[in-house]
Amino acid sequence: MASILRRPLRYSYYNATIILIVVNILVFLFGYVDRSGKLVYLYLIPTYVLQAGAWWQVVTYMFVHGSWSHIFFNMLALFLFGIQLERRMGSSEFLLYYFVSGIGAGIVTVFFNSATGQGMIPVVGASGAIYGLLLGFAAFFPDARIFIFGILPIRAPVAVAGYAGIEIVSQLLNPRSGVAHLTHLSGLAFGYFYLVVRYGINPIALFFRKR
Repeated sequence: MASILRRPLRYSYYNATIILIVVNILVFLFGYVDRSGKLVYLYLIPTYVLQAGAWWQVVTYMFVHGSWSHIFFNMLALFLFGIQLERRMGSSEFLLYYFVSGIGAGIVTVFFNSATGQGMIPVVGASGAIYGLLLGFAAFFPDARIFIFGILPIRAPVAVAGYAGIEIVSQLLNPRSGVAHLTHLSGLAFGYFYLVVRYGINPIALFFRKR
């Protein structure tokens, strides 16, 4: 079983990152011409998922964004980290990693939000998958520098730890802020387990290794 889970996909590169960005932008623009409200069917609404069987939403929510700033920063992160990670992993493996992180985050969100009375609150955005990508980038390029606010250079693993800490504190202190902190953390978690299972990489051990 372990050998099957670790069996690598054939390496190929076909700009999957750019394809993801284009699809996200097209869906976002569709929202401006959608007069019938069909876009709502792509939102992740936990109650609909569980009661109406709308499980496609754990995939489609990743392609819907609520504002220009929301999609801009998500797509910027996808471009900056995704292209390098895709070249390292190969496009097919990269897509598998992206969707495992995003879908896993969506499934956790469905059950958690339903259990905490937030089942009718829509969740949208690629952030769960993006957090998984950030972890993957830091695992494969631990010495890379991420410029916080475009100014302050921080090693990628330190940035991941910092973002995770912020999300944990935010989730605990203000779980109903309207920001899906748990979704972000779940994307990190599924990305972590993917790296452990598929690559035999423990990001935590890697990040804190003696240099």
